[in-house]
Amino acid sequence: MLMEADLPDDVEALRALVLEQARELDTLKVFQADVERLKAIIEALQRHRFGRRSEQFDPDQFELALEEVETALAEAEHARDKASRTPAERPRKSNRGSLPAHLERIEQVVDVEDKACPCCGGALHQIGEDVAERLDVVPTTFRVLVTRRPRYGCRSCESAIVQAPAPARIVEGGIPTEALIAQVLVAKYADHLPLYRQAQIYARQGIQLDRSTLADWVGRAAWYLRPLRDHILERLRRSERLFADETTAPVLDPGRGRTKTGQLWAYARDDRPWGGDDPPMVAYVYAADRKGERAEAHLGDFAGILQVDGYGGYAALARRRQQISLAFCWAHVRRKFYELADNSPVATEVLRRVALLYAIEDEARGLSAEQRRAVRHDRSRLIVDDLRQYLEARIRQVSAKSKLGEAIRYALTRWDGLSRFLEDGRIDLDSNTVERSIRPL
Repeated sequence: MLMEADLPDDVEALRALVLEQARELDTLKVFQADVERLKAIIEALQRHRFGRRSEQFDPDQFELALEEVETALAEAEHARDKASRTPAERPRKSNRGSLPAHLERIEQVVDVEDKACPCCGGALHQIGEDVAERLDVVPTTFRVLVTRRPRYGCRSCESAIVQAPAPARIVEGGIPTEALIAQVLVAKYADHLPLYRQAQIYARQGIQLDRSTLADWVGRAAWYLRPLRDHILERLRRSERLFADETTAPVLDPGRGRTKTGQLWAYARDDRPWGGDDPPMVAYVYAADRKGERAEAHLGDFAGILQVDGYGGYAALARRRQQISLAFCWAHVRRKFYELADNSPVATEVLRRVALLYAIEDEARGLSAEQRRAVRHDRSRLIVDDLRQYLEARIRQVSAKSKLGEAIRYALTRWDGLSRFLEDGRIDLDSNTVERSIRPL
């Protein structure tokens, strides 16, 4: 703290001191505002982690909040380093990992102009070098492809005109190349960038494209891609094990000026956890509703194990189609009890036992199907059997209408499907594979 005796007598010195304190006060206000903003973000994250379902974040909002925290921390660290570093200090090295080897390297040599020794004037020779790599980007650059098709005539007969046929286009008579249409599709479906935002991005470079034009391109491309989708779906139908899931999808309701809610179904295969030979793939199929017969139509003559969540439509499908066996998802069971864990010792105990199953699965990941089955038989079976007895004992002690009763009943009524992974090493503990495929949509 500055004491009165330390104050200078000179007016100019006092003025400089006041200005310096004013600058420090402004800086303090900025830091305080950052603190308040970060507190709000932390409270929101805690609400996402511990709050009631109605209070929790949308996943996209959650990711945005994390970005805010990371950006603010980086900004604060940079400001701190700038303020505390003396001219002689070198910046800290960040361990960012090596950049991918397949990227093009453009070398820039920063050399001294004078190769004479500053001490004696003798010739310098190179004894080494420092090499640093930075990640660069070339912004999207539009260009115009000009196609010329010469026409030829015959001087002898003057009747025949010869010209090469025009190359086929997805949009006949339109301006986009196949590469541009592919970029629009990737941005929309892989990066989840709406068409109107893509139109805004193009407009910044002087390319005026209506959203309706982009939508027309997407629709035409979808028609050409349908055989590929059908081929993937047919390959999936020939699999011995599939994941299935569905989610709501808002779609335009022509003539009514608003959207209606449809269903997007996803069917996936991923045999990598047990070293299977079939490549991973996923197919999406739209349907107007969630009726069980939709999945039956999509799956065709599929025969094998269908790993799903607890939706009752799949159980009805398995009853109608004896060649389909259901394997249920332990992650869904865990979620039911996780919501109750703060106030229920029973839920906490269930979560502890399910965590043991997941720990065993982590150790068995990468083993063959038969090896995974053996590990589960030796280590997981007893946990599953004991958990069933534990739940059957507790269901008689709680109200059937309570949340805990509902969670226990949810697990017990699906026990055969939950236990199926014990006898087949190809089955995963949960259906998160397909959920990860459908969640971004």
